[in-house]
Parts: sequence; structure tokens; C-alpha cells
Amino acid sequence: MDETTLKYFVAVSSGAIGGDGHVSAAMTKVELASGEYAVALLWKAALASHGIKAEARGAGVGFNVVTSGDDAVKLARLSFLYGPPLLEGDEKVINYKLAEAVRLGAEGLNIHWEGLRRTDGSNIAADLTISEAGAAVKYNVYLRRDDILLEFHSTDRSRVELAARLLRLAGVGAELKKKEDGKRDVWRVIATTDRLAAGREELRKAIAEIVEAARGNGWVDEEKAKHWLDKLKRGRTVREGWPKYLIGLDHHGALLVRFTSTAPDNIEREAQRLREMGLEEGRHFTVKMPEEGRYGYVSILKEGLEHAAWLSVHGSGERQRLAAAFVNYILQRAEEKGEKVYEKVLKVVEEGKARGSLKLEGFEKKVEVGGREHVVKVIGGDAELEMSKGGKKLLRIRITAEVDGIKGDYTIAYGRYGKLDAARGYAAARGDTPEVRRADAERFSALVKALTGREPRIIEKSNGEIMMECGRWHLDGFRRYAELVDAIEKRLEETDR
Repeated sequence: MDETTLKYFVAVSSGAIGGDGHVSAAMTKVELASGEYAVALLWKAALASHGIKAEARGAGVGFNVVTSGDDAVKLARLSFLYGPPLLEGDEKVINYKLAEAVRLGAEGLNIHWEGLRRTDGSNIAADLTISEAGAAVKYNVYLRRDDILLEFHSTDRSRVELAARLLRLAGVGAELKKKEDGKRDVWRVIATTDRLAAGREELRKAIAEIVEAARGNGWVDEEKAKHWLDKLKRGRTVREGWPKYLIGLDHHGALLVRFTSTAPDNIEREAQRLREMGLEEGRHFTVKMPEEGRYGYVSILKEGLEHAAWLSVHGSGERQRLAAAFVNYILQRAEEKGEKVYEKVLKVVEEGKARGSLKLEGFEKKVEVGGREHVVKVIGGDAELEMSKGGKKLLRIRITAEVDGIKGDYTIAYGRYGKLDAARGYAAARGDTPEVRRADAERFSALVKALTGREPRIIEKSNGEIMMECGRWHLDGFRRYAELVDAIEKRLEETDR
């Protein structure tokens, strides 16, 4: 198959992945989403023509074409070799799913070195080759007086672009630079010590072997070699200008994302960067300044990571750029910590990116409630803040929908209740008899499950009244809809402070 056809195929598949698809490098899985079974089967056939096995799964109005294991890696490799520039994996990547697909393609990355030698002057050089899926580039590595330099240059821009992609796939941020050499344009990509120390383990190990070999020959003094080896051993200390964030789960399983330092200037610098991104102290992150040489920290709350993910899609200008870089960095750090941490971070990021991404109007879905299938068709809806008769601020969500062909107006009033001040929403079933009220409650449950993925709690009172209770989980689900998200965000901003 010629290169033009492959580029077209990858462009279309990248669009499907970046839309409603899903990618997990940790799970070695790629999913393409489709609303029609026939289209899902076409995707399965198209993937098969490229030697990629896939399954078509789903029912009703939602279908997924799932490829996993070696087949997922094959698809990711095609994205890497023939994908558009958005797949290059630097801070300009806005769609983290496509960046994740490229990282999945790094499963077959091979890095080795050879040819240790002295150059003119006091530099030591070696050749380092990075290869993947038949593509290979040989770089020059120089051990200089003050740093380690990796470089590749050529008059062939496409060749240097490949060198940059392979380097990014190895975990090192690198961009093309052009300089004039007489009448020719020479393209160059470089990375020095700190960026190399931020790379994948295979790259750091190869460069460390070069340093150790040079030390063994007596070409690099012990102190300098130890400094470089310590940096390479510590791993990803720098990622696209971000300091090293600690990421993990506490003993309750809650996500921890934190930067620590004993230097007040470092803490304030990081807090200011988060503010410039559009995060608010107190709501999205907390700060503790260091005292008497002890560690201080900047801690990202779940709402902060979620909001950063939202900004990476719906923000603009510098805020969007910073947020996209930050989210990609946190995902990469989480992947290093293992599957549990990565899946926790990925879930928060997906929830943040999904906020306001859907529309109520025209929404349709089939769901099962009470052992029966229900067809939900949403006509429209809105949300607003108002005061109750008792002076309590409420968030009122109104949705007009047809459930099983019966049109109705459904209203949920959210407030804060209990000792924990938890967000809860209530609605009353309508009808003159218990049977009619139960049927109304079931239709309401079908609507809520269709929109949020989870049924509400049903409360039957001794006087025959039936109440439906929605929690914070449902509220987060409602945040995905453009007609509701602004009022919900405003309410959460007021109450979460």
C-alpha cells in the first residue's frame, strides 16, 4: 500500500480516535466509537486490511471497534509513522487520546549506541540509534564540558521531522530549528542533559552506558560522570518545562498530585504558573509555603486536574496551551506509577474534557431500568440558580424529554444537605395513584441513567409519596451537557470554596 493511502487512512482513524474513541497505553487498547453498526463493521474491515484485528462491540445506538495487545500497537505505530503533526507529542498536542496512541506505539522502540570516540577539541562523541517499526535515525551524542548534547541535522526536513518524532517517542521534548548554511537550509533537532534525563528508561540507560564507557577510558573525570549518571538515574526530572510532580494514591485510594520543595520561590513560581493556566487557589489547588527548611507544597485537587483537562479542550490561547501541556505531563507521570494510578488520573481527565461537550437537544439513548428497556429522547433543557422559600440556594435542572413515547417535563432541585454538606438533588414522582407514580419514577430513572450513566435512588414514603434522589456523581454527569454546565459550575464554585 502506498504512503499516500496510509496517510489518508491514519488521518481518518486519528479523527475517530480523537472524537469519541478511547486509548489506554497502560491497558494496550484502542477503541473507535460509532453510532451505527454498519460503520463499525466497515472500520473492522478497514483495520483488517492493514493487518489489525478488531472486535465490534455494543448495542442500540453505541458501538465500539476495539483492538488490543499487539494489534493496538500496530495501529499506534501507523499513527506515529504516518499521522499528522498533532500526533507529535509535544506541548502543542491538545487531544490527549492521540498523544496516548503515539505513546502506545513506543512499545517496540529500540535504542542502542556504538562508536565511542574523541572529536576535535575536548569533546567525546558516540552514535545513538533510535528505531521503531522500520524507521531508524542515528544521532550524535556529545559529552561536552558542561553538558550532554544529542543532535541530528540534515538538509532534508522530512528526515529531521522523523528524528524529532522518534525522540519525542523516547520521551524527550524536541522541536525543529532551521539555520542557513550558505545557500542551503539546514534543519536541526537537539536535546541536552535535563531533557535527556526526562526521557524513557531505554534512552537514559543507553546514554548512561556512553558516560560509563567514557569514564572507564579515563576521558571523563569521576565527579562529572557521577553528576550526569545521578541525573539520568533519577529519571524524568523535567518534562516540557514542568518540575517533578509526585503522583499516587493515598491510603483511602484518593488521587494525590503534588509538587514539593524547600524553596519558597519554587513553590510560588509553580502556584503562579497554575494561576496563569486558569486554576484558582483554594478551589483547584492548595499551597503551603516551606518553613525553616521544611518542605512546602502545591497540591492539585481533583477539581483542579478536572478543570485543567477542560481548559485543554475549551480554553483559548496561552491558557489552553499551558493546560494541554500540564494534562499530558500528568498523564505521562501517572503511567510511570502503574495501572491503578494511571486509570484514576485518566478517569478524572476524561470527566474534565467531557464537561459541556454534549447537547441535551436531540440526545437519544436506550437504557434498561426495572428489567425493561426504555427509549429516551431529549427535547431540551436548562439549569439556573434560585432561592428556595426557606432562603436556601438551589440549583434547578429542567429537562423536557420523551421516555417510551410519553413526553414530560422533569425537574431536579439540587441543594446541600447533612453534616457533610453533600450535594443532593431531589424530584417528586407525579401521579394520583401509587402505580402511576411508580411508572413516572421509572421514566425519570431512565432519563437520568441515559444522561449520566447511573440510576437515581428511589425513596418510597409511608404516605405514598415517591422521591428520586441524585447525588454528586449524577451532577458530574449533568456537567457534560452544554445547556447545564455553566449553572452547575457556578453553583459548585460558590459551594466548594
